[in-house]
Amino acid sequence: MKSSCCSLTEIQRRIDEVKRFLSGTLAIANAHTVEFYTHDVWKRFIAVTPQEVLAAVSSGSDQQGAPEHKEKAEHSRTTFGFCIHSNRLVDIHELLEEAKAQSLPGLGVCVSRDELLQSLRGSKLECAETDKLEPDEFMNSKKSHEVQCMSKVVACLTQHCGVKQVIDVGSGKGYLSSFLSLQYGLQVFGIDSSSTNTHGAQERNRKLKKFSRAYQKRSKAAQTQAEPQSSPQTVERKPGLNQDGDALAGSGSQQDVGVSVDAPAAETQSELCPEAGELFLSALSADVIQHPSPRVPPSQLSVEERERRKRENLEKKARSRGEGADGVFSPLTSYVTSETELRDLITELEEAVMVGLHTCGDLAASTLRMFVAKPELSAVCGVGCCYHLLSEEFNPDGQEKPLQTACGFPLSQYLRNQSCFCGRNARMSACLALERVSLGQGIQMESLFYRAVLHVILRDHYSSYKSEKRVGNVYSKAKSFVDYVRRALHRLELDDSKLCDSDIQSYHDTYKARMDEMHAFNMLKVALAPCIEGLILLDRLCYLKEQEGVSFSALVQLFDPLLSPRCYAVVGLKSHSTKLKS
Repeated sequence: MKSSCCSLTEIQRRIDEVKRFLSGTLAIANAHTVEFYTHDVWKRFIAVTPQEVLAAVSSGSDQQGAPEHKEKAEHSRTTFGFCIHSNRLVDIHELLEEAKAQSLPGLGVCVSRDELLQSLRGSKLECAETDKLEPDEFMNSKKSHEVQCMSKVVACLTQHCGVKQVIDVGSGKGYLSSFLSLQYGLQVFGIDSSSTNTHGAQERNRKLKKFSRAYQKRSKAAQTQAEPQSSPQTVERKPGLNQDGDALAGSGSQQDVGVSVDAPAAETQSELCPEAGELFLSALSADVIQHPSPRVPPSQLSVEERERRKRENLEKKARSRGEGADGVFSPLTSYVTSETELRDLITELEEAVMVGLHTCGDLAASTLRMFVAKPELSAVCGVGCCYHLLSEEFNPDGQEKPLQTACGFPLSQYLRNQSCFCGRNARMSACLALERVSLGQGIQMESLFYRAVLHVILRDHYSSYKSEKRVGNVYSKAKSFVDYVRRALHRLELDDSKLCDSDIQSYHDTYKARMDEMHAFNMLKVALAPCIEGLILLDRLCYLKEQEGVSFSALVQLFDPLLSPRCYAVVGLKSHSTKLKS
């Protein structure tokens, strides 16, 4: 586990390398797509043609590059491909090569899942499984991959630490929690701020137990059929799956914290982000972006609602204890922060492992803070998502800083001492999945193009183009660009009668020739995405390494990035629970 042996000093050095690279490139990631034409973003940042950028990106940045670019770079003197005099990009190959070097794989700081499992097990046997369930029998392929990969790591963590309890923060529909309890016989407390999710998770777990028993009967029947002397039996086909591959659909859960959205991202994005961010995220495929359920802080709940949730949680615990299963899953409704007293929430809590599968925004940072602060937590394994919803402590405008809770970035004292700041648009870019976009998935360029040209129209003909109102998801309903503009103007409560159809279409025709600029610029954002994500995750790793009571910490690639773009877990163990040394 060579890469897991990175010391605090080495991690800080890697952070410095990434920060130095981003200091010259973050402006690209923070540029507003909505203002692409009104601010002439291409000419402001780029000195090469869109075709050169697209060709370099599609070829994976050929090491040789174009000779004229090398000569140009040597003549003008560049830093990461940017001319030191004009601050414009003149060598796309140099930029792409450096971006690759400053990503997590390029920095060599990650541990593979197999390496982690080998170190946790040592000479021990495989983690004990109570039932031989196949996750793809009752969930879609993406979720099956995530649950199967993460559950084995969590089970090994509990075995290594000698504990039987797991706290799943942001448990959503309870896929991971249910699987851990049924497959590994663990007592799992799934905490989610959405009562819809916890109600759905309870019902889903009940159905899953029935499915587990049916699955075991089918397995025994198949084994019996394979024996020559046994009487022939027909093996039942597996339960029918819905269009997403979910055999447990219809459980009543409508939302999922930290799980990829199955519906088009644009339909819910307008309630999450300002206009510029909304457009960029709505143009991404649903597999690239993940959305949270609404989280209501306890201070904003009425006394009646707090009492209702408390009674509800106690009733669920009583039902779970009465079921008598070896592994118990107890879904609880609560908004948790680093200050939450877990023993007040879970009265039977002993030592436990805290986990989070795609914990959204600040919840990922809160999970790590809880791990450090709570003596009852022996280990943590968290995969974050929704970087665009992180709050930043050193945001210049102060708009994203929460009033009562700690910010999600930066987490480490090292970056806090430097007042490190990314920016909302840059964090949105970090949500992009390079591997998927490289295969042609992820960005719907036409919707981005429509919105940017609309902004030109608003600037030329309306004084309120910087209005607080949002256009929202009108692209999916529009039959043409003219229809899109008229729908958008109505949404913004602007008079569209001052523009005839030919005037509107003329804007489209004028900027159509420059659509490649927008495409190429967004591909640059995609290339920078792993570096921004890397800085956020290195900050979290650095935070754990700063803690005296944490003896092992690592970044672990748990998932295949093509199946699950947010594939990195932050893993930590406390001194009293592990012999591993980071």
